[in-house]
Amino acid sequence: MSEAFDNQPRADAVVTPPHPPVTKILVTGATGFVGGYVVGKLLENDYLPVCPVRHPARLMEKFSDQQRERILPIHGDLFDLPALTRAAQDCTAAVHLVGIIDENTAACQTFERIHVEATRNMIEACIRAGVRRYVHMSALGARPDATNRYHRSKWLAELAVRESGLDWTIFRPSLIHGPDGEFMRMMKYFCTAGLRQPVMLYFGRGETRLQPVYVRDVAACFVKCLAMPETVGQVYELGGPERLTWRQLYEVCSLSIIGRRKLKLPVHPAVARLLARTIVPLVPSMLMPYKFSVDQVLMSQEDNICAQETAEKVFDIHFADFREELARYADLIG
Repeated sequence: MSEAFDNQPRADAVVTPPHPPVTKILVTGATGFVGGYVVGKLLENDYLPVCPVRHPARLMEKFSDQQRERILPIHGDLFDLPALTRAAQDCTAAVHLVGIIDENTAACQTFERIHVEATRNMIEACIRAGVRRYVHMSALGARPDATNRYHRSKWLAELAVRESGLDWTIFRPSLIHGPDGEFMRMMKYFCTAGLRQPVMLYFGRGETRLQPVYVRDVAACFVKCLAMPETVGQVYELGGPERLTWRQLYEVCSLSIIGRRKLKLPVHPAVARLLARTIVPLVPSMLMPYKFSVDQVLMSQEDNICAQETAEKVFDIHFADFREELARYADLIG
């Protein structure tokens, strides 16, 4: 099992829905950050995850030998509709987790393709295979008039789900954190890279707020809703109990990861957008492994918060405190 993969049950997040002993659930994005935890939570509750993946070994390395026996990886991807339809056969529900935070046009990874087209393919596969129950990963901030293309594409994907005729549930999480997540890896790099990253940059005044939500809590909500018909047709916003500004978030991360504060430097949003359009794409990844895009600058300038009590009540989960969880797993980030 991967050293950083935090798959230990927490008492208040254990899911115990009533369902048959062997129930197949189609899971896309299973090799991703959240996907691994959703698969783990499904296994805890005697579901059989069916996972269309391009690299089965990457999925299986996260789990023990005993767990691997109950995971069904199928070679394929979201743009092979016949293969996706075959994977959905005999499944009672589908969980769609695929998403990107930044585009790579050279690899055909655009927001339109990955968020919208892939979701439409997933819906079509479910319809063809007779899968009625559908659980969708969106993002807090998704809306038709969003300032950035990321959130607009998430909204278009939601719209396809809403119009699908399936028994859907949509989740909109704020920033998802965990030891093997890309955001925490970036924070560790910013804190430990020394002269390669002497300061932690933030855009604007750094006073917009977000609510980091623990990946295991997100996974628990996804799995719990499968056995809760009252969640059909509902949209749930997920956020942790703490609302932190970007400056506060950087400080909490540096104190937990390196035990001290690190110098933080503001960059005017207009300057950051100009850099993202011109210079940043040209910098070799070896020198700048964590680049930023225009969309990320735009997203950082608006609050990403919600009333988390609603989801806590519906799913009977007390969402984990960011500082406490980070202190627990800081040494595992990697």
